[in-house]
Parts: sequence; C-alpha cells; structure tokens
Amino acid sequence: VRLTKIMKGFKSGYRAWEAQASDFISVGIERAAVESILLERKDIEPDKELEIISREKVSILTIFDDQYPKLLKEIPNPPPVLYYRGTLKNYDLTLGIVGTRKVSSYGRMVARDLSYNCAKAGLTIVSGLALGIDAISHASTLEAGGTTIAVLGGGLDEDNVYPVSNRALGEKIVEAGGALVSEYPCGTKSLKAHFPQRNRIISGLSLGVLVIEAPEHSGSLITAKFALEQNREIFAVPQNIYNENAKGANALIKMGAKPVSCADDIMEGLGVETAANYKKTTEKIEFSKDEETMLLLLSREPLHIDSIIRCGKISAGKTNSLLSLLEIKGVIKNLGGGMYCKI
Repeated sequence: VRLTKIMKGFKSGYRAWEAQASDFISVGIERAAVESILLERKDIEPDKELEIISREKVSILTIFDDQYPKLLKEIPNPPPVLYYRGTLKNYDLTLGIVGTRKVSSYGRMVARDLSYNCAKAGLTIVSGLALGIDAISHASTLEAGGTTIAVLGGGLDEDNVYPVSNRALGEKIVEAGGALVSEYPCGTKSLKAHFPQRNRIISGLSLGVLVIEAPEHSGSLITAKFALEQNREIFAVPQNIYNENAKGANALIKMGAKPVSCADDIMEGLGVETAANYKKTTEKIEFSKDEETMLLLLSREPLHIDSIIRCGKISAGKTNSLLSLLEIKGVIKNLGGGMYCKI
C-alpha cells in the first residue's frame, strides 16, 4: 500500500529514489516508515538488482503498464510491481485452482480431470506451484495443451523457486507459453508469511477459484476468502464427509460456493461459455452506442437494474433489452435478483 502511494505520488521511480524524508511525508507515508525506507535504501544498489533480473531472465511490470493484468488491477491491494518469467498478458478467461498438498487418490483424480477439461475448454489455469493439487493442476493443463500461471511466494531466481521438486514443472510452464509470477524480487526466500499474500494474487488473476480437497484450516480457504472479497466466483468439489481433507471444501459449499462435478459446471458458473463460443465466430465483438453506454455503467461489482436505469437515464424496457443483448454477447452476467456485473 505504501509503495503504491509512493509510485502515484512521485510519478517517477527515479524521483522517488532520490526523495528526502519530507518528500515521502508529503505523499502520505508515515514518519516511522520513512525512516525505515531511508535506512534500507542505503543497502540497495539498483544497477546490481537489474543485473540479477537480467541474468535470471525475469521481466517486470508495474501497475502503470498497459500489459499489467486488468483483473489483478481491480483488487483492493494489487501488487504495484510484478516480477515474471515467461509470457504474462491480459488473459480473458482464467480459473484459479487450489487445494491441499496432502492430496488423496480421489483428489488427484478430480484435480487432473477438472483442470485438463477446463484447459481444453479454453480457460487459463492459475495456481501456486505447490505440491499436491497445485502441481497436478499445472501439469494436467500442460497435458491438455493449455496455458497455466504459477504464482510464487518468493523470488523467481533459480535458487528460490519453491518447492525445489517442482522447478522442472516451472520451466515447462514457461516453455509452454505460461508464466511464473511473484511480487517478490529475486533473492527473496519463500517464507511462510508470504503465502497468504501470494494467495490474493491467485484469486486476483482469476475470474473464479476452484477449491479441491482442503482441510478445515487450509491455506486454500484463505484464497477463497480473498476471492470473496474480490467479487470472484467460488467453486468447491463435494467430498467424503469422513475425510479430514473434505471439511474445508464442504464448508465452502455450505456457505454458498457452487458445487462442481464437471468442467461444464465451472464454465456455466463463470458465464464464460457464451463468450468463448462468441470469440470463436468473430474476431471482434461489435457494440452499439447504447450498448457501450451500458457497459460503462457496469463493472465486476454487482449493480441492481434500478440503479442501471437511474444512472443510464434509459427506459426500463430498453435497459432490459440492452442487458439481454450484452448477456448473449457474453460480456455481462445476470446474477439473479436484478443484479448484473461485467464478466
């Protein structure tokens, strides 16, 4: 949050680097933090950092870059800087898949089946490269010839990609046109405290999050919590009630997560099947002026039709007609109860 304030306040990384204490205070940084910044800055050599990044074949995006993922930019506290290896772009159709590291044979089978079929259907799969569900989801996506993104809780330099056993899988992800992503600079260890922060990026990059096999206090539930806060769809696979690994996923279903038994359930829940089919038949979706006006009123935050009519100053009948057309084109979703949002 502070770094975002600094970047917006100074407009230039160079100017921020050269700034004095009073300059930081003027852009809203509290005095104690300013003292820390000035102290730590003495031990940082930007040219050396750039050499490391270049050597490790890591690229950088800031929140001000056009290529920065639009979905991630929408969340309450997006990372101001993203480090990545591979290809990172504004993917239209993305699904986060998370779950336990200690996966059962049932969870393994479900993760392989759902991630493979979702990738075949055109979804980009986002996960965390961890053992268990994460690794299965990445590997199955690659088997399907799909694209997958792995979000890490440490640096992307070769010595810090974690876990060590999945480094080869990480290389395959990059080679297949996907990406390894982190908000942490090269040289950063994958510390336990980093993973909850990492999880908000997994959900932030995704239209929805699927939880497969998660115990009661699993980190996957933290991802689901972030997904809820970010207005993402939440899916969960029903589990054996006697299985300890089932408690987290079953609890999510009780709280309103969409139960999933096949990839079609996910496509329907995301409302992307229409959009995916539409994109196959046309290079560019054309909108009328009234449709464009309607799209400007909508965002990923649900909005009631009464508010849409009032803000758009369009009659109720015409508003209903426009919303139906936009839903057919696959760019908005009817959430029920008169609520609509952009996909």
